[in-house]
Amino acid sequence: MSQSLLVGVDVGTGSARAGVFTETGQMLGRAEHPIAMRRTDANFAEHDSEDIWQAVCNAVRQAIAKADVSPGNIIGIGFDATCSLVVRDGNGNSVTVSSDGQDRWDTIVWLDHRALAEAEECTRTGHLVLDYIGGVMSPEMEVPKLMWLKRNLSQSWSRAGLMLDLADFLSWKATGSLARSQSTLTCKWTFLSHTSPGWQRDFLATVGLEDLAEKAALPEVSTPVGQRIAPLSPAAAEQLGLTTACVVGAGLIDAHAGALGTLGAFTGDITTIDRHLALIAGTSSCVMALSAEDRPISGVWGPYFGAVLPGVWLNEGGQSATGALLDHILRWHRAGGEPTAELHLKICRRIMELRATEGLKLAERLHVLPDFHGNRSPLGDPFALGVISGLTLDSDFDSLCRLYWRSCVAIALGVRHILETLNTRGYAIDTLHVTGGHTKNPLLMELYADATGCTVVEPSTPDATLLGMAMVAACAAALHPSLDRACMAMQQGGSARAPNPAARGQFDRDYRIFLAMLAQRQAIDAMR
Repeated sequence: MSQSLLVGVDVGTGSARAGVFTETGQMLGRAEHPIAMRRTDANFAEHDSEDIWQAVCNAVRQAIAKADVSPGNIIGIGFDATCSLVVRDGNGNSVTVSSDGQDRWDTIVWLDHRALAEAEECTRTGHLVLDYIGGVMSPEMEVPKLMWLKRNLSQSWSRAGLMLDLADFLSWKATGSLARSQSTLTCKWTFLSHTSPGWQRDFLATVGLEDLAEKAALPEVSTPVGQRIAPLSPAAAEQLGLTTACVVGAGLIDAHAGALGTLGAFTGDITTIDRHLALIAGTSSCVMALSAEDRPISGVWGPYFGAVLPGVWLNEGGQSATGALLDHILRWHRAGGEPTAELHLKICRRIMELRATEGLKLAERLHVLPDFHGNRSPLGDPFALGVISGLTLDSDFDSLCRLYWRSCVAIALGVRHILETLNTRGYAIDTLHVTGGHTKNPLLMELYADATGCTVVEPSTPDATLLGMAMVAACAAALHPSLDRACMAMQQGGSARAPNPAARGQFDRDYRIFLAMLAQRQAIDAMR
């Protein structure tokens, strides 16, 4: 009897990844293909959605080849992606989101901050929808970006007939279905999935988007995560190297898929899952906290109903620049350079050597606030700026290492700030489940335990986000009766790191300074 297999697809900021999995969650093959991103300004970032689709197809074909399996055995596939906005016309052709009018650039990347003013305008409405996004509209969500598009690129708006979150775009390319995931609509489009109707049309009219339903071809209801959408179309099956017997499940935003892959072992008991925090950390960092009831928290996105698991509430915090911040430090410092994996590891090794002499007090008078791209959580302030205190005239390699180390400390303290905020609102988080690029950085993995005081678990699976999408595919293909059952059956466990008790005093001091610097920055901003 042939084995039933699954494919998970994860589209991040810089690449598309695909993995082939068994129904028990074992990864058989993985592949990755880069995607293009254009930056014309610090606040502008754009993708080419056709380039992304081709990258997905290449990654899936390569993963199947590495797994050395028959495409006919693959019965389910799921797509996750960053919360980027794809714009098409009524015939499905690309529509530009770029000021230079090139239709190729039809996708506003999640990290694009062109709509800062529009986000502020949404917040000032005081509408009910704000109660389910932490009280503050972020420029990384779709509504302010749509407002900007309508106001600044009127020709694009007039041509538009289909607008989708990137994960839903991939499902559409794969099946032709206009179904939208409960993950994407609830988290980024102000759709209230716990009420009927979900769309708050008075809010959309207030911000000038009364025609959004028509322009974006929006459905009246969302599709639960993991629900079967449709089989692959013949054209998509050929492009992906699969067959039309393969069904597509409703996907998620990429970080939410990581939450499935890391927290799957605990989905059987939602009453205790609030001790566990998923930290999906790469270019940016997202923290995912699940609970049985809604817990509104100022400055933390959500509570979102059914955005990860049907019937379960999600609070989502995050840091808009973490891996991107460390890359920026390398480019910015005289002794740095292009931020390759080799350079990051070289710096980590030198920091370990310096710490062998100076211990945790290494560069202890150097302090960083990591909000170089705003503070997503828990302040909800997209205008927040980064701060470095304690610089000297040193510009050699060791000075770069000291700044890198203290930037890593700041990133970990930012996570502590978020989880302590969550713990004042009903959570009891004592365990962090970390996945993403930061697992390759030994400094960050150490700091996530020592600076927060939490146990840190690194999943045993090679890619927890892809595993989360394989769980979605398994549910859609009816290999398991529900998404939570798929998660429990396919979870792979992990290795735990306890915090170092001897480090607590140093990082408690650093955290007090971190909070003091936040207060000082707010005081300075108030003087404008």
